[in-house]
Amino acid sequence: MAIRNIRELGDTSLRKVCKPVKEVNHRTKVLIDDMFDTMYEANGVGLAAPQVGILKRIFVIDCGDEEGNSVPYVFINPEIVEKDGEQTDYEGCLSVPGKSGMVSRAMTVKVRAMNEQMEPFELEAEGLLARCIQHENDHLDGVVYVDKVEGRLYDNSELYGEEE
Repeated sequence: MAIRNIRELGDTSLRKVCKPVKEVNHRTKVLIDDMFDTMYEANGVGLAAPQVGILKRIFVIDCGDEEGNSVPYVFINPEIVEKDGEQTDYEGCLSVPGKSGMVSRAMTVKVRAMNEQMEPFELEAEGLLARCIQHENDHLDGVVYVDKVEGRLYDNSELYGEEE
C-alpha cells in the first residue's frame, strides 16, 4: 500500500471521462487500497481514481458514522439512479487544496455500483454521504466541484481560521 500523488486542478486527468472497470484484478485491488491510504493521509472523506491519475470509474468514501467510526465504501462503475431534496453547504476537494465553495446537491441519492469483488449493490444515502457520492461521481465524468460553486471560492482560512 502506498500514498499516491493527488492531482490538482489544472491537471488534465481531472477533466476526462473515466472508463468502466471490466474486472477487478490485483492491480485494481492495489489501486483501491492505495486510494484509501491516500485519502486518509490527506484527511479526506472521498477520493476518485482520476484524482490519482487513473481514468477508471472507481471512487472510495469514508465519511464515518455519528460515533466517529470508520465506514469505508468502494464504488466501482457507480450510477446514481435517484436524487431527491436539496442541501447547500460548503464543499472542498483534495484536488483543490485550501479552498471551499458553496455547492447545492441532492439531499438523498440512490446509487448502484459494484464493490471490490465486482458484486453489485445498491445504497440509499442522505446528508454528507449523499454529498460525497455526488461529488466523487462527478469526478468520474470530468467535473470538479468548482464548476458548481455558487458565488466564489474561499480560502479555508477565511472560513475556518488558521488551523485549517
